[in-house]
Amino acid sequence: MDRGELFQQFVRFTASVHQVTNDMTKEIRIENITSVQYKILEFITVSQPVTLSEISECLHLSLPNSSRELKKLIQSQLCEKMIDPNDRRKFDIRLTEDGTELMNKVFQQLELKFNERINNLTESELKEIQEAIIILQTKFLE
Repeated sequence: MDRGELFQQFVRFTASVHQVTNDMTKEIRIENITSVQYKILEFITVSQPVTLSEISECLHLSLPNSSRELKKLIQSQLCEKMIDPNDRRKFDIRLTEDGTELMNKVFQQLELKFNERINNLTESELKEIQEAIIILQTKFLE
């Protein structure tokens, strides 16, 4: 196995994932929510509870920018801070009921777009994709 070629394939794959994600989400417009705020909400949705530093690190935002955008989302009542009872300096961030409802609607739209992309695949191909995703998750995300 040529590890250099494997790496190049991995780079192309991750770039493609970013492009597909962009294509699927670019038409999603949420009133009074910027694209950065949407990315924060999306990250919280799939990873909650999260910390401010996790948001900053994952989305490549400075801590002050993350904090400012998070403050706006909290004011919009889409997410909330949960203070750690053992250390009041620490807090986790999670979606509120309104935030969860909003993101559920967004994910329903994304699921429709996803289904359009996989509509012509056979059951066998769908199974292969599912197995590939499981392998990638277990080998790269743990």
